[in-house]
Amino acid sequence: MMIFQLNGLSYNVEMYGDGFPFLLLHGFTGDSSTWASFCAEWGEHSTLVMPDIIGHGKTDSPNNPDRYDIQLVAKDLKDLLDQLSLNQVDLLGYSMGGRLALTFTILYPDRVRNLILESSSPGLQSEEEQELRRMKDHELANFILEKGIGLFVDYWENIPLFSTMKRMTDSVRKEIRTQRLSNNPVGLAGSLKGMGTGAQPSWWEHLKHLQHKVLLITGELDQKFCMIASKMRKSLKNSSLVMVKNSGHANHVEEKEKFVTIVSDFLKIT
Repeated sequence: MMIFQLNGLSYNVEMYGDGFPFLLLHGFTGDSSTWASFCAEWGEHSTLVMPDIIGHGKTDSPNNPDRYDIQLVAKDLKDLLDQLSLNQVDLLGYSMGGRLALTFTILYPDRVRNLILESSSPGLQSEEEQELRRMKDHELANFILEKGIGLFVDYWENIPLFSTMKRMTDSVRKEIRTQRLSNNPVGLAGSLKGMGTGAQPSWWEHLKHLQHKVLLITGELDQKFCMIASKMRKSLKNSSLVMVKNSGHANHVEEKEKFVTIVSDFLKIT
């Protein structure tokens, strides 16, 4: 565990392995432990840099939702790389972490060698969609603050997006639940308000300008994000799309061994 001071916040960062640096960004309600079971294999070819994103894990959870703005958080990551003297990284982001990874790549294209987006989106295209989503995210954020993290996690585990995770073993589901419950409710609420899908800029028009090699990974059973990824692929000049069979939104845990191999194979041919 390493603690970094980044623009007034303490960030917890885990590191492992040896090789070209590989920055890993977890999803909403996750933390750096999301990637713990991948360290042995990926650490053979990469130096893994695994931060707890603002509002998650052991990283600070400021009260001001404005501090969670996705572009400010991307700058935190840039400053983290500066402190680590890393000029360029391979970058993987899952869901919320994928939106952050794409934001980082658009803002700081020279700092990214290859980009991997798991179950991710460039945001919403219309102002109407954005406003509706912002309202929903604010309602959910207030639910967390008013009802507590226990009731929120009960709700979050049962949304349709994660229905396929119910097929996993009880021990894996318990481990994920325990990790989610360890988060700060202020941090989760701030993340929804400041870094939610409705709050972030729409990056759709920026995709055509990216020169990076991009790997899009979705779960075959996650139809919404398969459609989003297929649409993204048409705009990205140098991209490929893998739809993982028998998997939903969280394919890195639902089909872990497949996910390990897909990512390693993509990075090894660079």
